[in-house]
Amino acid sequence: MGKVFSSVRRRLRTWVQIGFTALTNGYAAGFAKGTIYKGPTKAFCVPGLNCYSCPGALGACPIGSFQAVIASRDYKFTFYIVGFLMLVGAVFGRFVCGWLCPFGLVQDLLYKIPFVKKLRRLPGDRFLKYLNYVILAGFVIILPLTVLDIVGQGQPWFCKYICPSGTLFAGIPLVASSPPLQQALGWLFTWKVGILAVLLLLSVAVYRPFCRYLCPLGAVYGLFNPIAFYRFRVDGQKCTGCAVCQKACPMDIPVYKTPNSPECIRCGVCRKSCPHGAICPTLSKNRVKEAQ
Repeated sequence: MGKVFSSVRRRLRTWVQIGFTALTNGYAAGFAKGTIYKGPTKAFCVPGLNCYSCPGALGACPIGSFQAVIASRDYKFTFYIVGFLMLVGAVFGRFVCGWLCPFGLVQDLLYKIPFVKKLRRLPGDRFLKYLNYVILAGFVIILPLTVLDIVGQGQPWFCKYICPSGTLFAGIPLVASSPPLQQALGWLFTWKVGILAVLLLLSVAVYRPFCRYLCPLGAVYGLFNPIAFYRFRVDGQKCTGCAVCQKACPMDIPVYKTPNSPECIRCGVCRKSCPHGAICPTLSKNRVKEAQ
């Protein structure tokens, strides 16, 4: 019965991911015409990494929007976007990554493909897992603020040079539908497609490599995991330290030690794998003695 329930939960998460991706990218005419929706909802951010330039996108990506504002020559502090990130992070943490992000869905589906050997982590994971914070600081904040053109305008460095989600959902569809864009392609598009290809191939063998090592939005939400309203707790009276939760966790997190690790995407696999029922979600202050 437990296995059946676990399977239903996994399918539920997949369908929630598909549904939210379809909801936030529901402008079908954009894909048909190769155009970008510019209606009133584009003034609002969506929680996940959802490219503004995706032909179907009905909202804006918070990382892209943040860079657009701070890179402007008429720079003003992005109160709305920072407030949005803080609110979503404080309520959900990286639940967004596990349930609401379109590129997270792509990686999840690719990981389901059978492979000779699935890797728990990449070599150098101990250091690589901090790379997303380097990208957040460098490519999302520092470079757009400091590297300016002749008129004092910065660039959205992460979106322009790294973001694989933008390449997959925006760059490729727009180029495919526009002969003039195809004629104008250069090294940058090749570079971006190369990054995307490497990450997609890695996703077959390693669970969510982009989320683990490169995503600045996940880095932001991860900072809120320990204090978010939706977080996990480990009942110290039930937990035996058997580490079954870590073996089941696709992100290889020792949940029994750090249930609110910044890397946790709240997929819930650990909860269902725990033989003692020691892992529980909470939306309020813990009322049980937690494992240290």
